[in-house]
Amino acid sequence: MSTPRPTTATQPAAERPPAPPARTEPRLPGVLPLALVRARVELLGFLRERDAVFFILLYPVLMLLIFSTVFGSDGLGLVDDAGREVSFARYFLPGMVATGVMLSSFQSLAISVAVERDDGTLRRLRATPLPPVAYFLGKAGQILVVTLGQVAALLAVAALVYDVPLPDEPGRWWTFAWVLLLGSATGTVCGVAFSSLPRSGRSATAVVTPVVLVLQFISGVFFMLDQLPVWLQRVAEVFPLKWMAQGMRSVFLPDSALVLEPSGSWQHGPAAAILGAWLLVGLVVGVRTFRWRRRDDG
Repeated sequence: MSTPRPTTATQPAAERPPAPPARTEPRLPGVLPLALVRARVELLGFLRERDAVFFILLYPVLMLLIFSTVFGSDGLGLVDDAGREVSFARYFLPGMVATGVMLSSFQSLAISVAVERDDGTLRRLRATPLPPVAYFLGKAGQILVVTLGQVAALLAVAALVYDVPLPDEPGRWWTFAWVLLLGSATGTVCGVAFSSLPRSGRSATAVVTPVVLVLQFISGVFFMLDQLPVWLQRVAEVFPLKWMAQGMRSVFLPDSALVLEPSGSWQHGPAAAILGAWLLVGLVVGVRTFRWRRRDDG
């Protein structure tokens, strides 16, 4: 009768075979690297949609060309410190910069996120290891790149075609930077929050576009703000676009243009406060109402 071989449990510790190494799950990259990758994906997807590129990226440039052509070379009867007359192209440039920021951020996200929710893209993303923060930061990164490209095109057309002088004071460029960044961040957050309002991706454009158009007409983008009824001016003061446009006018227009401002001041403090308040409101509303699935998908 053969002697049974000792099992691993009964073998002396010195004779036991080494245990196989424990399997470790691969670690995901950090949130920031994932956000950068997601921003690249979002940007490539945006550039493939030629209609979106045209209406969002080139719309402000086209409107600047139209308004400057309609009003011609006539000026506003104002001169800057260098003795140059303020042209209509120079006056409308700040409003087009502001409306471009709103189109690139608020309108773009309010529509695209609603469409992604409707076609199941958000549901599939939620099932992946991608952190939600990386998804939203990727969206913000894409918006920032598009906005910078759009503003660069606007400034190039204004300077090269209509001889609009660009600021030569560091303080004005600092104002330009914080108004642009704060306005873009506010539009991005509010766009994500507003994306939960349309009932489907198909209805998103019909819901979002009228809001954008109304704000453009009452916020001093297409008309001089002091020519609007006082009650419309008060309504516009509630929303961010009016303050973005006014902040941009303080960058590109001389102080002599303050006579066209109802308040007689550029109001940088109130502009920062209103934009910051909308940023916080958008964050709170977005966190409480954002959905990864359609309403009829549970």
